[in-house]
Amino acid sequence: MATGPGIKSEWIEAENIVVRFSGDSGDGMQLTGMQFSDTTAFLGNDLSTFPDYPSEIRAPSGTVAGVSAFQVHFGSSAVFTPGDRWDVLVAMNAAAFKADFPRLKRGGIVIANAAGFDRKGLSLANFPEGANPLEDGTLDGYTLYQVDFNKHTADSLKGIPLQPKEVARSKNMLVLGLLFWMFDKSMEFTVAAIRDKFLDKPDIAEANIQALKSGWNLGENMEIFTTRYVVRPASLPPGTYRNVHGNQAIAIGLMAAAEKSGLGLFLGSYPITPATDILQELSRYKSNGVLTFQAEDEIAAVCAAIGAAYAGKLATTTTSGPGLSLKTEAIGLATILEIPLVIIDVQRGGPSTGLPTKTEQADLMMAFYGRHGEAPLVVLAAKSPNDCFRMAFEACRIAIEHMTPVILLSDGYIANGAEPWRFPKADELPAIRVQFLDRTNGPDNTLLPYLRDEQGVRPWIIPGTPGLEHRIGGLEKEDKTGNVSYDPQNHEKMVRLRMQKIQNVERDIPLAELDSGTTEDGLLVVSWGSTYGAVKTAIRMLRNDGLGVAHLHVSYLNPFPANLGDILGPFQKILVPEMNSGQLVSILRSRYLVPAKAFSKVQGQPFTTEELCNAISEHYNAK
Repeated sequence: MATGPGIKSEWIEAENIVVRFSGDSGDGMQLTGMQFSDTTAFLGNDLSTFPDYPSEIRAPSGTVAGVSAFQVHFGSSAVFTPGDRWDVLVAMNAAAFKADFPRLKRGGIVIANAAGFDRKGLSLANFPEGANPLEDGTLDGYTLYQVDFNKHTADSLKGIPLQPKEVARSKNMLVLGLLFWMFDKSMEFTVAAIRDKFLDKPDIAEANIQALKSGWNLGENMEIFTTRYVVRPASLPPGTYRNVHGNQAIAIGLMAAAEKSGLGLFLGSYPITPATDILQELSRYKSNGVLTFQAEDEIAAVCAAIGAAYAGKLATTTTSGPGLSLKTEAIGLATILEIPLVIIDVQRGGPSTGLPTKTEQADLMMAFYGRHGEAPLVVLAAKSPNDCFRMAFEACRIAIEHMTPVILLSDGYIANGAEPWRFPKADELPAIRVQFLDRTNGPDNTLLPYLRDEQGVRPWIIPGTPGLEHRIGGLEKEDKTGNVSYDPQNHEKMVRLRMQKIQNVERDIPLAELDSGTTEDGLLVVSWGSTYGAVKTAIRMLRNDGLGVAHLHVSYLNPFPANLGDILGPFQKILVPEMNSGQLVSILRSRYLVPAKAFSKVQGQPFTTEELCNAISEHYNAK
């Protein structure tokens, strides 16, 4: 504990901090959280974020159902989750306090907007008549900073020609300025972002910048603020970093794959939460040769992508669960055509419309088996926002080199979450081999469009290549010639050839490795997708406490790594945490006959480290 340069401020150094920005849907908490996160990343902290907002565009104002929150966990050491509980809760109204106070750490800080705790605000949040948590002893043992952000914003923007509603919308910047003061963060990055965003609206830009600076001055001059916090930069590998969201990372990964393969990138998509950001991000790169097509529906989107793949493009389509359902027939067409196609499924809570803005991992079975007939394809899953880049690139590589559709699974948690990402150099990325057939490949100058190489892969033929005219379509193909065939033995042969081709991909993917622990440990925890961060953190904590638990993360789901069975085999206890009712665990039990058990959560929310620690310990100690 040291005294800083401020006249009255006591400085406390912390290894990591979790801040929860919480307010009404119109309070700008998502923007506030993102700007705080971007600045934190620029200044060298490791971080993980979690946007948490209602499904309605404008949920009922002032109610718990309408609370929109943004959570950021930043630190001077490695951060893998947004945090279970928060050190600081910014509550813009009574509803936000009611929704998020239960997970504030004991002794934590509440920064409350006094204007949101008036009689009306308390009533909308369903507090009993006369009750006010800021005054009734609820916060005994906590640190409460109560500020009328509405009034301070209005006072700070006097003289700027804005309507009252525009003034009110600036209060989130005043909050951000106060948090920058509290955690000693520079305002210059946000000031630059504001000027860039409102280049043609100078009054709006000036208002937001003035509110930001006024928030800093509140911390500096109000006597209630006496403590500031220092979180030193994390020791990250050297390189150029940027703060990246999962959907952004997927878009960049697709563009990188297009560059390395030398193919034009095509995205056929229909907007759907939470995948739409990928379409929006890629649409900004038209001048870089990226072609985006917003179709009239999901079926048209994937069919357009199939046409692009047939024409020799790097073809992709993005969606979420309901859209993947609609795309299934066309994905079967791509499977029987044996053309490269990347399908990105950003999973959300289901079934049907379900929970559009909440997260889930319940599309795994659909990715494995959700097509009529025997239609196997490759299934991959990203584990974190920055891993979305790697797995998007890998999905493209496998699709092209093995002439197959590939489903890449992400989910709402990592799609909207953010973390620092080390920007790779071009020579650090593997080459992607593209081979178009340009001459006949059969005896007597004949064409055999389904003649396979040693990997079982058929050639890619650009339409219009002289002498290589051939028939395509959804009817079963004759082996090698591709002619329509209804022969029973040929059909079974083609089914098995297509299955073997997918299985051969295991030769072209990394072997599985334990993330921590050894095969001598008493319990193995298997994670996939976005459960990685919470599981890794829980395992670290338990191993530090002396528990013999190992961790295995699986990114390649179909086919599995060739040695997966060898790793699973020695363990007498296996636990598989999933945000579904137990899908991967069912596949592992049937494939490898291992004693795997499920730990399921289907609440639209990611796992917390605390609940994982409890479940792992209980399973470890069970007889």
